[in-house]
Amino acid sequence: MPFRWILPLAGLVMVGCASTAPITEPAQPKQSPTAATLPERSHTATVDEHLPQLVTRKPAPPVETVDTFDSVYARMMTSFALPDCASHEVNRTWARWYAERPEYMERVLARAEPWIYFIVEELEARGMPGELALLPIVESAYDPFAYSSSHALGAWQFVSATGRQYGLKQDWWYDGRRDVWASTHAALDYLEYLNAMFEGDWLLALASYNGGEGRVSRAVKRNRKAGKPADFWNLKLPEETRGYVPKLLGLSCLFLNAEAYGFEMPGTPDAAVITTYDPGSQADLVLVSQRAGVPIDQLFTLNPGFNRFATSPEGPYRIVLPLEGAERLEAGMGNLSPEQLMRWDQVTVQSGDTLSGLARTHDVPVDVLRTANQIKGDAIRAGQKLRLPRDQGMLVDPLYAAAAAELAQLQSGLLAADQRSHRVRPGESLSVIARRYRVSVRDLQRWNNIDNPNRVRAGQQITVFLAPTAQAPAGPAPREYTVRSGDSLWSIARKHKVKLNDLIKWNGLDRSAVLRPGQSLKILF
Repeated sequence: MPFRWILPLAGLVMVGCASTAPITEPAQPKQSPTAATLPERSHTATVDEHLPQLVTRKPAPPVETVDTFDSVYARMMTSFALPDCASHEVNRTWARWYAERPEYMERVLARAEPWIYFIVEELEARGMPGELALLPIVESAYDPFAYSSSHALGAWQFVSATGRQYGLKQDWWYDGRRDVWASTHAALDYLEYLNAMFEGDWLLALASYNGGEGRVSRAVKRNRKAGKPADFWNLKLPEETRGYVPKLLGLSCLFLNAEAYGFEMPGTPDAAVITTYDPGSQADLVLVSQRAGVPIDQLFTLNPGFNRFATSPEGPYRIVLPLEGAERLEAGMGNLSPEQLMRWDQVTVQSGDTLSGLARTHDVPVDVLRTANQIKGDAIRAGQKLRLPRDQGMLVDPLYAAAAAELAQLQSGLLAADQRSHRVRPGESLSVIARRYRVSVRDLQRWNNIDNPNRVRAGQQITVFLAPTAQAPAGPAPREYTVRSGDSLWSIARKHKVKLNDLIKWNGLDRSAVLRPGQSLKILF
């Protein structure tokens, strides 16, 4: 089966990893849209004229046709179960917003293509609303590398603590929040929990997924205590959360009424295109790529959770592959043990180690160590992890070497944003450094091979791994603001709840810039 989705996906990822410039999508305001941000198009009047006839939930097909659908999205809509999407104008406004951006939707749905069948299947198995398959559009535009200002990461936008709570491992080798397969299971587990907490009210569950279960619970209690309705539409919630649920309901309206909104429905077949293969132990990703017959960029796109050249030695070992690739890999493993999928060992540099000394100890030429670890000179540091090839011949295998270099380039955007070197200042402790970078002392110890957290010295180099910031959160592109009489940069930044420095940077200004009424400024939300 040809994989038409892999080219736009791989292209997108490669662009993102090759540069630290933010990837921005067409404007998608976090707040409820207004007339100023949503220009009317010629077809909008036609939609509004037929609002009373808008479909709000697609009826289930007859039993005899239940297994035959034109597309996976047609199947998805038979499971729509959220409340009336057309009952509030803000939902219909969001439906128009998405409909008026066909290029944006095309990009988003291209990213969704390998995953959508798997997600719809999972929702059906759990008896959950089909609309939830569209939630990653709201969360991240289906971008597994999306990273938000609140430190949420991945297609389902998990923060670190919640991700760990729901089984998403995060370490030097792997970040489960970027793993679409794993994070889908985690997200649906979390949504099921929230739905039960709010006694089956999916809108409150969704609001909690965005704004936090504690905040929504308190808002519900306040309204009940005051004798007010305690449904989503009557709660006092942050503006972002008030706009979050209508975005999903707007997508529901859009898919149910595609013709009315002038939206071309995606034709993604109702068939699986991916599966998983678990070799049972650590595996070299280039070797997996070669034995499965899957290009390394395609393997990277399907497995965005892996940070390094191999799966984690402690798991998870699961690798997502196209169906044919998994079949080829499984067939080829008949005469191999899982351990033969790993051509590397690893050593952690200790204090006093040198590159030449490690080369002698492990009987590996210095130039091989440099090539395998992309080291230009001889400088190494305590805590650094070095790859040691079990089979030196593979480094002169041109196909292996080319694929390994390509994988390193694809992952370089993650690692460049992921790693920081910090020189300890006089009086600094690990706890001070941990607070500065918003990481744990235990992680700092593990990354730098430090047994005693109280033994750090001024001038010592400390390696810190941060959540990736090279990728911008999947969200809106600039919104234009027209300067009014009396406006200043400070007042505009405050009004739109953005940082003054950001406003200045977005518009190429300096703090002393004089604003003129009628001048147009760019604002990102």
